[in-house]
Amino acid sequence: MKVTVVFPGQGTQYVGMGKSFADFDFFERANKAAGYDLKKLMVEGPADDLKLTENTQPAIVAHSLMLFDKLSSILKNKHISIERVLGHSVGEYAALSAAGVMSFEEAIKAVHYRGKFMQEATPQGKGTMYAILKQEEATIREACDKASTGSEKVSPANFNEPSQIVISGDKPACENAIKFMEEKTGGRVKAIELQVSAPFHCALMKPAEIKLRSVLDGINFQKAKFNYIANVDAKEYSIETDPNVIKENLLKQVCGSVLWTHSIQTLADDTLIVECGPGKVLAGLIKKINPNLKVISLDSETGFSEVEAL
Repeated sequence: MKVTVVFPGQGTQYVGMGKSFADFDFFERANKAAGYDLKKLMVEGPADDLKLTENTQPAIVAHSLMLFDKLSSILKNKHISIERVLGHSVGEYAALSAAGVMSFEEAIKAVHYRGKFMQEATPQGKGTMYAILKQEEATIREACDKASTGSEKVSPANFNEPSQIVISGDKPACENAIKFMEEKTGGRVKAIELQVSAPFHCALMKPAEIKLRSVLDGINFQKAKFNYIANVDAKEYSIETDPNVIKENLLKQVCGSVLWTHSIQTLADDTLIVECGPGKVLAGLIKKINPNLKVISLDSETGFSEVEAL
């Protein structure tokens, strides 16, 4: 038997994460890598501080990798192998750390700076993100192209599931893209503005991408122990992939789209998936992409017992 392990992204965090299962050593290592008391933020909050992007991202990655450590021990004892890993946005760092591309400490440090640089990339209020519901991908792409100008741009940011695509960019360009969709479809488009601290995965994040390169250049990237599917192109990369290609994929991901729907669509119907991180958001998205896929979410009352029962 083989499993595919998936790792969630920003928005899945909650106060109390890791409290019930993490050991002291992991929290100490996370604190040292982050350079501040990440454990206290994860376990005690306050929620407003945990929501800050530079704190949220290392918290989610730490929580995910703590879960993965326990998962990998169970799988090893049961002689179950991991076929591939993939993560949603910042979850890709957890996936790659799980695959041995970077250490736990390197992943925590990298996403702390990633979050900080993304937060600093654009002035508050300049950009925004909208979740567009029940619109064709082609319609959304066309609307973003039409609404983008030389000075203001909008693009698809997250392809979460077939009926939910998030657009991101300059606020006026986002609003114009929604108007184009309304004209194209001859009706009102359901667009929900997201309460985010910055417009992620769009051209406005270019300053963050540039700064992040120096951080990633300081990491000794290794070949992956498992195949992984990249956000930027939904392609599966083998264990023979040049580590520099993996690094470039992470850099492109800062401004690029998260092709989550496309990534899950590459999986065969009989793939067994384990969601490794806070909450059960990915399980919900995966069921909407392909209802035939079985997903076990570890951050639940029955998660580990379901794995033990395999």
